[in-house]
Amino acid sequence: MRFAFVHSWRHRWPVELMCRVLQVSERGYRSWRSRPVSHRERTDMRVLAHIREQYSLSLGSYGRPRMTMELKEAGLDVGERRVGRLMRINGIKPVRTRKHKVTTDSHHRLGVAANWLDGDFAADAPNCKWAGDITYVWTSEGWLYLAVILDLHSRRVVGWAVSDRMKKDLAIRALDMAVRLRNPPHGCIFHSDRGSQYCSYDYQKKLQAYGLRPSMSGKGNCYDNSAVETFFKSLKAEMIWRQSWPTRRQAEAAIFQYINGFYNSRRRHSYLGGISPLAFEAKVA
Repeated sequence: MRFAFVHSWRHRWPVELMCRVLQVSERGYRSWRSRPVSHRERTDMRVLAHIREQYSLSLGSYGRPRMTMELKEAGLDVGERRVGRLMRINGIKPVRTRKHKVTTDSHHRLGVAANWLDGDFAADAPNCKWAGDITYVWTSEGWLYLAVILDLHSRRVVGWAVSDRMKKDLAIRALDMAVRLRNPPHGCIFHSDRGSQYCSYDYQKKLQAYGLRPSMSGKGNCYDNSAVETFFKSLKAEMIWRQSWPTRRQAEAAIFQYINGFYNSRRRHSYLGGISPLAFEAKVA
C-alpha cells in the first residue's frame, strides 16, 4: 500500500523523501516497481484513471459514494470500499464547504408573509414550491451579488441573476427568468427570507401578477431556507473559493457555466437518489 502511494506521487515528491517518511526502504520500492504487475493492480490503475477524470469533471466535489455511482454508470464493476481505498491512498478528497454567511437585510418596516413551508422543503411535483435567496462573490472590482430560485421538487436552479448591487431589481430579474422558463401554475409557493428585496412592494406585486403565493422564513430564523443555502455552499466550495476573480464579468461567466454546465445537468444529488436535477425531472416526467 505504501509503495503504491510512493509510486502515485513520485512526480511531485522525491522518492527518497517519501520512503523515509513512510518508513519503507527505497530498495524495496525499486524491487516492488520492477516486479510484474498483477491483475488487481492493473484494474486499480484503470479505476484510478477514471477516478481522476471524474474528480476533475465534478469540480472536486465527489467523495466515495457519488464517485462509485459515477464509475458504475461508466461501466466499471467497482465497490465503494475499493473506490474509497484508491481515493485515500492517492490523496483525492472532496472539497469542503464553509459556513454560509447570511446577507439578509430584515431591518425594515415592510410587510412580511406567513411561513407556508414551515420547514418542509419537499415537493411532490414540479412548480409547487420554489425557494429563492441572495449571496455574494468577491471580485477585484468589488462584490458581485447573485440571486437564485430553486424548484424544490428537483433542486434545479430555474432562475438566477447577478448585479453589483443587492437591490430588489436583482431578485426580480431572477424571478422573471424562472417564470419564463417554467410558467408555474397559480398558487405555486415562493419561499424566501424576510430581506427587504423580497418584502418590497415591487417584488410582492410581481408575485401577485404571476399568481405565486409568497412564503417567508419565521422571525429571527434567517437559516430557514436550507435548500438554497446548500446550493450556495456547493457553488462556493466547488468553484468560487478555488480561485480569485479579477472581474465581475469573469465571475458571472463562471457562475453561468456552473449552473448550466454542471449543477443542473451533471451534479449528483444525494437528495435526488444520486442523479442530477435534469435527470430527476426526466425520470419523473
